[in-house]
Amino acid sequence: MTNEVDIRAMLDQVGEGVMRRFRAQKRVLSFDEYLDLAAAQPWCFTRDAARYLHDCFEHFGRYEVERPWGKVERFRLFDLPFSAFEDPNGGNGGRRRSDHLVGHEALQQQVFRSLEGFVREGRANRLLLLHGPNGSAKSTFVACLMRGLEAFSESDEGALYRFSWVFPRGEGGKGIGFSSGEGGLKPGESYAHLPEERIDAKLPSELREHPLLLLPLAERRRLIERLYTAAGIEGGPPDLLWNGELGHKNQQIFQALLTAYRGDLSRVFAHVQVERWYVSRRYRVAAVTIGPQLSVDARERQISADRSLGSLPASLSATNLFESFGELVDAAGGIVEYSDLLKRPLDTWKYLLLAIETGEVALPFSNLPINSTMIASSNELHLQAFQEHPEYASFRGRLVLHRVPYLRDYRQEQGIYDAQIVPQVRKHVAPHVTDLAALWAVLTRLRRARADRYEDRELGRLAADLTPLEKADLYAEGKVPRRFGADEAKLLAGGVARVHGELAGTFEYEGILGASPREMRTLLLDAAADPDHSCLSPVAVLERLEAFCEREDYAFLKIPVDHGYHDPKAFVRLVRERWLDQVDDELRACTGLVEESQYVGLFDRYVTHVSHHNERERVYNPVTGKHEDPDVGLMERVEERLGVAKPADFRRELMSRVAAWAIDNPDTKVDYQRLFPAYIERLEEAYYAEHKKQLFEIAQDVLHIASGGEVEGGAGETARAARERLQQRFGYEDSSLRAALGAVIDARYADQR
Repeated sequence: MTNEVDIRAMLDQVGEGVMRRFRAQKRVLSFDEYLDLAAAQPWCFTRDAARYLHDCFEHFGRYEVERPWGKVERFRLFDLPFSAFEDPNGGNGGRRRSDHLVGHEALQQQVFRSLEGFVREGRANRLLLLHGPNGSAKSTFVACLMRGLEAFSESDEGALYRFSWVFPRGEGGKGIGFSSGEGGLKPGESYAHLPEERIDAKLPSELREHPLLLLPLAERRRLIERLYTAAGIEGGPPDLLWNGELGHKNQQIFQALLTAYRGDLSRVFAHVQVERWYVSRRYRVAAVTIGPQLSVDARERQISADRSLGSLPASLSATNLFESFGELVDAAGGIVEYSDLLKRPLDTWKYLLLAIETGEVALPFSNLPINSTMIASSNELHLQAFQEHPEYASFRGRLVLHRVPYLRDYRQEQGIYDAQIVPQVRKHVAPHVTDLAALWAVLTRLRRARADRYEDRELGRLAADLTPLEKADLYAEGKVPRRFGADEAKLLAGGVARVHGELAGTFEYEGILGASPREMRTLLLDAAADPDHSCLSPVAVLERLEAFCEREDYAFLKIPVDHGYHDPKAFVRLVRERWLDQVDDELRACTGLVEESQYVGLFDRYVTHVSHHNERERVYNPVTGKHEDPDVGLMERVEERLGVAKPADFRRELMSRVAAWAIDNPDTKVDYQRLFPAYIERLEEAYYAEHKKQLFEIAQDVLHIASGGEVEGGAGETARAARERLQQRFGYEDSSLRAALGAVIDARYADQR
């Protein structure tokens, strides 16, 4: 009984909450009430579909992200911040949906600029054509737009309204309100808020037409001008409201009622019920995707023969009313996406040429007004074929081409796999699985730079000299190869944007060919299902990559090798070596043999002693509290590890670079890790070369423990501590430790056995 009372109370609370939200959202209004809203917020209530999508971009805001080629602006809309899953326990367990758009900030800016153009011109008078290779996120981009519209329509700023005609029932079941005599409504009253049982018929606007279109054109223009002037809004309203008219069905109803009421407009408006509506992909409300199937996108059907409409006034029941239906109708007020548009024969969508130009589609009995932002997608092969078609020139002025290449930043590519693939894997995912898969995919997409495309010949030479791995690191982390001199490194670091955009204006652009995220998804999931591996490990992924390279059904696998580029098999070896480097570094960091910062400290002491030695000064020793001669032995040991052949020349050049840093960065401590990364790395390598045997023994012991064995004494304590650090710092489990340590021991420590 207690449970029953609790459930009833809970249902009552739910009902009260729904009622409060319903009233707060102003779901049902009379025409006069809607005009009050429009007067209070004229911009929000005079938008067409293009302005609405433009405002959706702005509603969620934007922020800057740092890329190696510079700062770029990103719209939060594409992060889907409104789609986080809430933690039912009230904690911080909410997570973002996995179908957000990764990267593609340039595309976001391009589409937003197109929308700004539509706002200035008054309507969406061109079709946005997203073109790129298969799997390059064209559909994801549009899906994010649709999800953004859904969330925006739920907000107060994004409220959307349409109208319906309501015809009430009088006393005794007879219709009321259709004569010009006495009775019926009082001035200013409306049938909009009548309960459903008092309504005989309701005719909605299937096109979700703007309620302001009910106003006669001249009066509508005067009203909008006054509202815009009062609100200080610059620019004019959209063409939809400035020149638009009601659709055929609603115009017939409007004229019939106006005739029945002998021109009394207020009594006509009494039949108008304004309702709030919401964008929905699931229910195809203002968010519609049309596939490449051969069918008409809009049609008409007669509705006045429907018996449920028998209570209409004689002036309407004698009129043949037709309503429009189909994908273009469903998309009214939002987005219509033509997926793989160019796979359709040209004649099946040639109507778009006139529709985009006039804003209407001709149907058998009327012209269908279009109030949608049209977005299409195509792969490059079909677009190139279309551009060679004789009629392409007719379409060119009505299309805005937006290129969508594959990502070339493996950190961003990894974000796709982490968000969309890892959550689907029901076993442990080892560290480095997604980053090595992403690196391989990006390497297959890169092209060798051509020096003759650069105004700066030296930059062109450096770009052309980059290996595929060096170029991938440059795009992902802005990392300049250490083999370049200081001036070369500075020139290349400052020219990343130029290198990144070298082929942007051609059909041979970087990112048009290569492994797509779809193929990588299949490969990773296949590796995860391998029964021979207890976790999704890099070993399983590398095996799949090697097998994939033997296939002959992908164009990018057949491209001739060009100075190391377009060599997928070699890329498998490259990412394997990168993975082994990472595992080796992690092992070294977790052995406890030495702190990583000690290499920087050692080099710092070396520079200090060299500086004082050159100036013939004594060095303060903080341990003894005395000034002592520079430690020549320390200097020689460091130089030996660095492989210095001519110490005097090396010291002189070293101090010159330190002095230059001090001039460029006054009052800032010298960052040796940044200024001399190669020297720090050599010190580290030299140290571990001296302790390679000890590292091998620790790795063997950790592997033995991870396999269920025991190691006694001090060696066991060291191994168990290293295993714990590897798990806590880098996310390993015993299954992934076995795979990683087994591989690195075989590849890097075999000589120690």
